[in-house]
Amino acid sequence: MPDTPPHDLARDDLALGDDLRAFIDASPSPGHAVAEMARRLVAAGFTELAETDSWALTPGGAHFVVRRGGSLIAFRVGSGAPAETGMRLVGAHTDSPTFRVRPHSDVRQAGYRLVGVEPYGGGLWHTWLDRELTVAGRVALRGGGEALVELPGAPLRLPSLAIHLDRSVRDGLTLDPQRHLVPVWDRDLGTEPGLREAVAAAAGVGVDDVVGHDLVLADTQPAARAGADGSWVAAPRLDDLACCHSGLTALIGAPAGERTQLLVCNDHEEVGSGSMSGARGSFLEDVVDRLVAATTPGDAQAVHRTLARSVLVSADMAHAVHPTRGERHEPAHTPQLGGGPVLKVNANQAYATDGVGGAWFAERCAAASVPVQWFVSRADLPCGSTIGPLTATRLGIATVDVGAPMLAMHSARELASARDVPLMVAALTACFTD
Repeated sequence: MPDTPPHDLARDDLALGDDLRAFIDASPSPGHAVAEMARRLVAAGFTELAETDSWALTPGGAHFVVRRGGSLIAFRVGSGAPAETGMRLVGAHTDSPTFRVRPHSDVRQAGYRLVGVEPYGGGLWHTWLDRELTVAGRVALRGGGEALVELPGAPLRLPSLAIHLDRSVRDGLTLDPQRHLVPVWDRDLGTEPGLREAVAAAAGVGVDDVVGHDLVLADTQPAARAGADGSWVAAPRLDDLACCHSGLTALIGAPAGERTQLLVCNDHEEVGSGSMSGARGSFLEDVVDRLVAATTPGDAQAVHRTLARSVLVSADMAHAVHPTRGERHEPAHTPQLGGGPVLKVNANQAYATDGVGGAWFAERCAAASVPVQWFVSRADLPCGSTIGPLTATRLGIATVDVGAPMLAMHSARELASARDVPLMVAALTACFTD
């Protein structure tokens, strides 16, 4: 790759694309993603709040709060009372399809030592084969402490079976997750350290001090520039760390205004959001309640009035038209990589966008000179889901579903365009400052 960008590729595109790559490399698990967001927020002058503390909030105050390690809400308090001005919110999610390490993970068979895992979310599991993998996430320590760990090197691998041993693979690969998707750790010599010992060493504690964990597998190949002109982003976990990155960058860079600006990044979206830190949980509702109570004391209707005046932009990656599988797309709705944010619409409410919400977002983009694309699934194919309808249902807040276009969604290695990063940041900034 040349050191200087091609003449037709804006330097800010590459700079923000490289920043996205750095963000993803620092975020092999939801806990790491939240830690990286917290680091950036602190550097930008935001202060952390604890849910167990009483909050004293003043106009212009910039704060963030973390729940259960994998979810984060950051906000900047507006100069106006939320019940009178409403709020502008952006939502994304920190998790991606992967494999979660089981509590009893030491598996021994055929002379090998393996690590017991369970598929998490709807991944394209064949893309994880023959890749150099590691383990990352959060461990619970004796006495109530916690630590984030990422094992060095590439200790794990899911090896394919040679075609000589199964020629039926030419007719299609079938993987049994219980039997076939069990990563190899080492030979079973009886004396070698296993995963527990490696995790404890990474946490800097004894093996018996690790009493629980939330660990996932992660691809060790760094995010990279790709494409003929270097404008593509090849990386794991673009869905949905790319939108976490764009939302965070927009919030940090947005000027303070009359309305309170809020970013929520939930965990567990890929498995239905049903947790205390997921979109079906109370995290966002709790923070909004506390924020309104701290800034508008004594008004029992303030929360309801605030939500009625507010708008949430649910930012989750969108499907670009596939270059060789175009028949799988609705012919009149074919988003392109580098073509700007995608408005997502579904008649059956898998996405929360309606006509009014879509028009509002499109107008914000027009004001920021950002092009808009549209995604609608074929009538004979189902579509994915987002936190949008869940949050809209729980809070009764106007919601629009958007995303940056990408290819290979839910692969171990996904593909997007660096050109879309500044476009998404500009669009979300316009939504924060409307």
